[in-house]
Amino acid sequence: MLSSTTLRTLRIAAPRFRGRRFASHEAPQYNEPSGYLFGEKPPPPGQKRVKQDWENIWYIGMYGTMVFAGIMLYYKPDTSIQTWALNEAKRRMEERGEKYKYEPSGSPPPLSS
Repeated sequence: MLSSTTLRTLRIAAPRFRGRRFASHEAPQYNEPSGYLFGEKPPPPGQKRVKQDWENIWYIGMYGTMVFAGIMLYYKPDTSIQTWALNEAKRRMEERGEKYKYEPSGSPPPLSS
């Protein structure tokens, strides 16, 4: 049980905190527009831009992943329902002894003029 002085302190302090925002901080910060692309000033004439450490890793990761995905999509197995149905129909026709390919019988009839 709380003592009477603690209760009195809580009763006095409680009204002061009404309407206050405890988790808020100062106004949000943002970078003012500078007019430069990505806020980076161009180097003086005759000097090259120095890459940051993470840039090469990003390029390798981004474009390497695209190349890998392209190769995987090119070699992915055909799992469409149409392919399965065609193979199943061919298998069943072979089991019954029917031909599934058209083979013309004999020579074609002569063309009449």
